[in-house]
Amino acid sequence: MKENLGHLRKSYQKSSLELSDVGTSPLELFQKWFEMAKMDPAVEEVNAMSLATLGTDGFPKSRIVLLKSFSAEGFVFFTNYDSEKGLAIAQHPQVGLTFFWPSLERQVIIKGRASKIATEESDTYFQSRPKGSQLGALVSKQSQEIPNRAVLDEALKRLEKQYEALPISRPQNWGGYMIAPRSIEFWQGRPNRLHDRILARWDGEQWNSVRLSP
Repeated sequence: MKENLGHLRKSYQKSSLELSDVGTSPLELFQKWFEMAKMDPAVEEVNAMSLATLGTDGFPKSRIVLLKSFSAEGFVFFTNYDSEKGLAIAQHPQVGLTFFWPSLERQVIIKGRASKIATEESDTYFQSRPKGSQLGALVSKQSQEIPNRAVLDEALKRLEKQYEALPISRPQNWGGYMIAPRSIEFWQGRPNRLHDRILARWDGEQWNSVRLSP
């Protein structure tokens, strides 16, 4: 089956982007864009981001994960350390993040290095999760093959009964990663596919920004 999609196109014309908008702190612009996306009713999950890793099989893979905090130090998400992405990060900690907010015609593309956050921080976040999500982390041997859905449902029922009146501790193989950014590219859609692209690079002491051709 072949389908021609050449007719699917739109003109981007909602905003523009200048070097001066990035300045010396791209994280400030990221926060501004993030807040604007958070206020936009057309954005359902403002913190959804694509995480790209190089797998242990040598293939790149991207998937959507949820950003849970960010600061000048980096971007934090949580997962099972024994998952496919966790094993990939252990072998190749250089990763990519992409935020795409279509209604604002904006992308933010980040390259950085992933490392585990402190166990105390992972404990604190885990305890803030709903009990169902805590149990889900216990049930799922993430990325491992299972015979059917019933395996998960039955395991969840057993744990719900086991922990009905008990607190749940964070599994040691579950926690957070922080992505320390080395480059942050801001992409603003413009007419005629002549988009605005500003790339900020960290040189070890400061951020330096340049304009890229679309």
